[in-house]
Amino acid sequence: MTLEVPSLEADFGMAVYVSRNLGIGGKIRIVPEDFVVEEVLVNGSKASVSVTDTSRLNSNFGRYIICVLVKKGWDTFAALRAISRQLDIDQERISIAGIKDARALTAQHISIGGVPLEKVNEIRLENAVIIPTRFSNEKISSKFLFGNQFDIKVRELGCSIEEAKRRIDETKNEIDDFNGIPNFFGHQRFGTIRPFTHKVGRHIVKGQYENAALIFLSEPSVYEHRRASRARERLRETGDYKSCLRFFPRRLVYERLMLLHLSRYPNDFLGAFRKIPRTIRVLFVQAYQSYLFNRFLSERIKCGLSLIEAYPGDFVISLDKNGLPANNFKNVKPDEIFEINEAIRRKELAVALPLVGYNQSVSEGVQGQIERQVLKEEDIHPKDFYLKDMSEASAAGGLRNALVPLVNFNVTFEENAHNIDQGNFAVRFRFMLHKGSYATVVLREFMKPIDLVDAGF
Repeated sequence: MTLEVPSLEADFGMAVYVSRNLGIGGKIRIVPEDFVVEEVLVNGSKASVSVTDTSRLNSNFGRYIICVLVKKGWDTFAALRAISRQLDIDQERISIAGIKDARALTAQHISIGGVPLEKVNEIRLENAVIIPTRFSNEKISSKFLFGNQFDIKVRELGCSIEEAKRRIDETKNEIDDFNGIPNFFGHQRFGTIRPFTHKVGRHIVKGQYENAALIFLSEPSVYEHRRASRARERLRETGDYKSCLRFFPRRLVYERLMLLHLSRYPNDFLGAFRKIPRTIRVLFVQAYQSYLFNRFLSERIKCGLSLIEAYPGDFVISLDKNGLPANNFKNVKPDEIFEINEAIRRKELAVALPLVGYNQSVSEGVQGQIERQVLKEEDIHPKDFYLKDMSEASAAGGLRNALVPLVNFNVTFEENAHNIDQGNFAVRFRFMLHKGSYATVVLREFMKPIDLVDAGF
């Protein structure tokens, strides 16, 4: 039996499941504490959501103060903006290893440069706390990140506890037979409340800045707060940036920045995008890269091509001692197949697919045919990712593992104490994923949600 994925997931390029078993249904994120994310560095250091005593911070000095940021209900970038405002410093002096989910309770490492410890200790944020842990002469970056530990509760299941146990066991067996989880970019990469990020990115890559701006500013969503949705509809109907600005809620910071610019320069859509942070512009382009990667991976699985065996023309990437992708990669030649696949079995190499960019070509062989067909349908060429008018958001591209291991997987059932209307038990999933991989991609296999937004994705 082949299960059909929700149309919204298909829009994200996630067109397949690897498990054929029925899901348990249910909802995540009923409360932020239901979705706990704790960051783990390659040295084994874990950022814990349990606040610890900081009075014994060592007195060794370095250029950066390494802290743990524990936050609930905060967008990562919004939290960094709030921290930089309280410290009265440029946000560029705060570094992170990875972006964490807003609708969750999360703990992550950050580094703050050139600020006295006393000032850091004075930071006060609602639903967030900064915990200084050490000094360092190196700032935090993704190179120090190993992965994330997840502790997630699923409530309001669509079946009995006995049936849930059976379905979870059967799904886990299918995932084990598949040797892991397809390394799709997850739902939050694209947005589920407003699932347009990759569409904005596509128009930016094609140099269609007006189309990109109109989608970002005026495309309404049935899942968005009604006030925001009405403001977008008004803008779409009138095209009057100046008069519509006052209807956009203040929390829509980036939309308001663009509208303010367009109210003065109505045809300068490129300039409007430049009014929002570079990181956001880059995220639009990266979201479109992610969509293309998801499509490449979905089509490979549909074609029955293995993710643990390389074929001529495939890319393979080296793995370091932690099992994480290294910088070395190669395109597989026909006479190397046996040797390459032996190295894959020894977990020294992994099959990888391209994140298309101006410096990253598509695969060769059968996988290359898949990728070229997708790019033809999208009317996109890798060189398009060099943005002549917005070079700072250009994407060179790279490679990404096709498969990710599911580490330390554990499931328990417990009484649902949050609300009697949500059933009398909840399922608690605990597992670890390598950096860059998404918990919701794991959960979709076990839950098989029909309505992604209602399910909390």
